[in-house]
Amino acid sequence: MSKTNKYMMIHNSPEVDWEVVKENWRKLAGVEAATWIKTYYNKDKGMRFCIWLAPTEEILKDIFTEIGISWESITLVEETVPDVWNGNWADDLAEAYDRSEM
Repeated sequence: MSKTNKYMMIHNSPEVDWEVVKENWRKLAGVEAATWIKTYYNKDKGMRFCIWLAPTEEILKDIFTEIGISWESITLVEETVPDVWNGNWADDLAEAYDRSEM
């Protein structure tokens, strides 16, 4: 795969049966043109927030169109984590956990 970008895809499809969603995940796990990283979902609302690595947004559109999965939006995203903003987050979390055990 060439240079990859990180995208978030939002799917808002409460009318789609959950068994269909799971079958689509099986299909998406085998995709080679892009890499599925993870999905956050709310089963009750029928919403899924998927993180993908892909060279372009168009490749994702092609993949999802071919499989027949609709999407609400595709957004190029970057990531930040707490330790970037507050020193060493992992140590802070471990310290807070230790204090809670006292």
